[in-house]
Amino acid sequence: MIPLDGPFYDDLSVGQTLPVQPALVVDEGLAALYQSIFGERLPMSLDPSATEAVTGTSRRLASPGLVAMISTGQSTTVSRRVIANLFYRDFRFVRPVEVGEALTTTVTVAAMADGSSKPGRQERGKVLVDIETRSGDDLVLAYQRCPMLPSRAAGPLGHNDELGAVPPLDLATYLPLVPSDWDLSALGAPTPWDLGEAIVDPMRDTIDNATGLARMTHNLAMIHRDATMSPYPTRLVYGGHPLGLAQASLSRVVNGLATVLAWHSCDHVGPAFEGDLLSFRHTLVDQAPSGAGHVLAVQVEGFAERDESVKILDWLVVIASP
Repeated sequence: MIPLDGPFYDDLSVGQTLPVQPALVVDEGLAALYQSIFGERLPMSLDPSATEAVTGTSRRLASPGLVAMISTGQSTTVSRRVIANLFYRDFRFVRPVEVGEALTTTVTVAAMADGSSKPGRQERGKVLVDIETRSGDDLVLAYQRCPMLPSRAAGPLGHNDELGAVPPLDLATYLPLVPSDWDLSALGAPTPWDLGEAIVDPMRDTIDNATGLARMTHNLAMIHRDATMSPYPTRLVYGGHPLGLAQASLSRVVNGLATVLAWHSCDHVGPAFEGDLLSFRHTLVDQAPSGAGHVLAVQVEGFAERDESVKILDWLVVIASP
């Protein structure tokens, strides 16, 4: 039994499956709330005629950002006590999700590694978890993430599992994630973009409605709602919030962005707070043809513009576009 105020690091064990949160329907209301917070420009999430031109059906697609946030929110049964979420890895949208589908998420502990001990500081550890999100029996999203959790134990527990590393990017492994019957050319002309070229989005944007987003996506992490749980003077913003603004920025930079296929890697390299002004830089890392369109790998860097520009996000994302 997981305690209501946990789990703490010492409540967990490798192979353990966490309690499953209630299913959540990705309905029109959630889609509208997500759009109001992030303002992204994904044609197939906004316009049924665009969806029909590409897929042959007028059922709108849920934004992959919204699907990701519901999944990660549902996965916080493992991270109510989270100190920080260190990274996401091998994050693959197995198939697109349509508005109206109900999602459920399972979380299984894959590996554990004790943190370093410091005098006067509560023990802590890293927990690598396997996450799968389904619509009915269909797997729609699979990935790993690694929260750091506090421990109630007086000393180290002796966990020293290998947490793995990000493999080199191989774009060919992501091509099968594009539905074979999609006509990406229906989304217009591709954005002219040379390999290695960086595009800075001139539109910066502000983090707001952070607690509303956490509640909306069933995110149970106390650190995102209660400033007294934060190691900072204020609440720590859920890491999906800068990611959502980064995806919205990418949708402004890439003409006719069809969907996000995968996150090859994603590191939160600095904290984000309510009211932060964020800027984004997008660099084309690799590309490959896919039917009548292309699959692109883009390095997205996010910066909080405070007294000085502070990098908070390093995200290697794989997308489909004309």
